[in-house]
Amino acid sequence: MTASDDETTETPVDDQLVSSGGFVATVRSIFAGRAAIDFRPKWRVALTISAVLLIGSVILLSTRWLNLSIDFEGGGVWEVPVSDEVSVADARDVLPSSAAEARIQVVRGADSGRLLRVQAGTDAVDDSTLIAENLAELAGVDPDEVAISTIGPTWGEQITRQALAALAWFFLAVAIYLAWRLEWRMAIGALAAVVHDLLITAGVYSLFGFEVSPATVIALLTILGYSLYDTVVVFDKVLENQQGPVGAKLEDADLINQSMNQVLMRSINTTITTVLPVLSMLLIGGVLLGGTSIRGFALALFIGLILGTYSSIFVAAPILVWLRAIRPEARRAAEIEARRQARSGDTDERSARFIEDRDATLVSPGGSAPRGRKKGRRG
Repeated sequence: MTASDDETTETPVDDQLVSSGGFVATVRSIFAGRAAIDFRPKWRVALTISAVLLIGSVILLSTRWLNLSIDFEGGGVWEVPVSDEVSVADARDVLPSSAAEARIQVVRGADSGRLLRVQAGTDAVDDSTLIAENLAELAGVDPDEVAISTIGPTWGEQITRQALAALAWFFLAVAIYLAWRLEWRMAIGALAAVVHDLLITAGVYSLFGFEVSPATVIALLTILGYSLYDTVVVFDKVLENQQGPVGAKLEDADLINQSMNQVLMRSINTTITTVLPVLSMLLIGGVLLGGTSIRGFALALFIGLILGTYSSIFVAAPILVWLRAIRPEARRAAEIEARRQARSGDTDERSARFIEDRDATLVSPGGSAPRGRKKGRRG
């Protein structure tokens, strides 16, 4: 028995898992920094899902719009501590006609007690004293214990204009920087991902009727930064690989796919370490302690962070691939490659047909000799 018979070649466990192509292998390869996920077939599915979500968000925003707080619309908010016997229906019965369309909620106060919260439009501001007296009588407390906040319509319009202006300046600054630091196609892909995150987040708020407050706007601007961070990390890796000896030989789709695998673990770690504190802030501060402002801020952060990671992989990257594919030089290279493959296919087909005809002639009982072969003369 030879030494080669005694020795057996063992494949490492990690290599076996990777070769099996299972879910465990994929997870292990990602955490080991050896991810080899082919994102290209997943881009079509993801873009289809994103398109459906975007269309749904646009429909919701055009039909239901957003539940804007009084900071944007103007109006008044009255809060009074109540017992368990007081209901929303009881509160609506004591409100004047000017507050007939008021939004009434029972929320948890800072001392874990029940608070009756009434939010009405600008028409109810003139009846603010009457509303406070009626609510105090319903709750059995002194009118001074009713907290009142009123904002005029002019102030609400100013806040809205300032928020939209801040968003416009944000997009302009990001576009200029990314076009200068990376390339203009990457800037378009990054901004498309940001718009994707904004619209879907707004659609979620419209669907569930979550209140949009100045804290929500601040949270949205914050998540745009996280979304851009993930996208810039991917695009920066693309430029780094593109300048290397291997990346220069790869097509754009392969280059971007490889770059995403190389930075995938960094994106996952960033998302996890950011989402966990936001989730704790949402559950503890917003739900258990009843902080309305904290809940709105944390909810927008949570939704936006998840969408930001998703869009950097499945929205910004395929858009960059498409923008690079429509370049004139890329189109010419694709046409040359298509013609080369067509010629190669024709040559292979002709060769196969010639071999098939030759073999059929040689094995045929009554077949003649192949062309070009002469019979020998008798001596």
